[in-house]
Amino acid sequence: MCGNNMSVPLLAEAVTVSGTEKETAAVIFLHGLGDTGHGWADTMTSIRLPYVKYICPHAPRIPVTLNMKMNMPSWFDLMGLSPESPEDEAGIKRAAENIKAIIDHEAKNGIPPHRVLLGGFSQGGALSLYTALTCQQQLAGVVGLSCWLPLHKTFPQAASGSGNKDTPILQCHGEMDPMIPVQFGSMTAEKLKTIVSPQKITFRTYPGLMHSSCPEVGSVEDTDLSPLTCHSPTGNSHDYPIETYCHNLGHTTHLVTDTFSNHSCEL
Repeated sequence: MCGNNMSVPLLAEAVTVSGTEKETAAVIFLHGLGDTGHGWADTMTSIRLPYVKYICPHAPRIPVTLNMKMNMPSWFDLMGLSPESPEDEAGIKRAAENIKAIIDHEAKNGIPPHRVLLGGFSQGGALSLYTALTCQQQLAGVVGLSCWLPLHKTFPQAASGSGNKDTPILQCHGEMDPMIPVQFGSMTAEKLKTIVSPQKITFRTYPGLMHSSCPEVGSVEDTDLSPLTCHSPTGNSHDYPIETYCHNLGHTTHLVTDTFSNHSCEL
């Protein structure tokens, strides 16, 4: 590849798990508040697909109002965790532009946006949703785990130029989440249905799961992420399961399974 990571601030420090074959797709996964991309990269290494590049950037360290202005990795400032809490509009928009810069960088180096899956956990999932809905380029899909839609009152107007109104979005949420209650996740799913094609929204809940993780598998074989499906560039035709393990701040693993079918695609 010919791109210079130094020109994209988040890529300069990001943990990247490279494919073992020609990279024709990418997964960008954003961690939660106070976490880093390292744990995600370790997980991606254990479940990586040969033609997929996994990018796990680190959020910058900033003072977080919710945590008594302590400096910690955070994609944007958080004032509260309720739908009516004040929001860091400038910080959210700046963070989204930084993620879009990663998508643009990958496009310049041979992986088009429609072959990029954007996902995240908690604050990272929130940023993934906002980024996708305000991105003019169509992505392969979006995965938001235990999260919400930032600046929800600005939608659907904020998505007027979005290229992702027909992009599949998968939400997963623990039913016992005390930090981001499942009701907020459900409200987010309903809001998303007013912004994008309702049939593209999948909302899954997990009984007993808190704002953490568990070893159970959430099967999403009926979630249409076909834009990312592809034969391996070597010509081998297989079903490739992606097991995206999601954790935050030392919690145990939340496993969500997505399936790359043996459906061919144009690269």
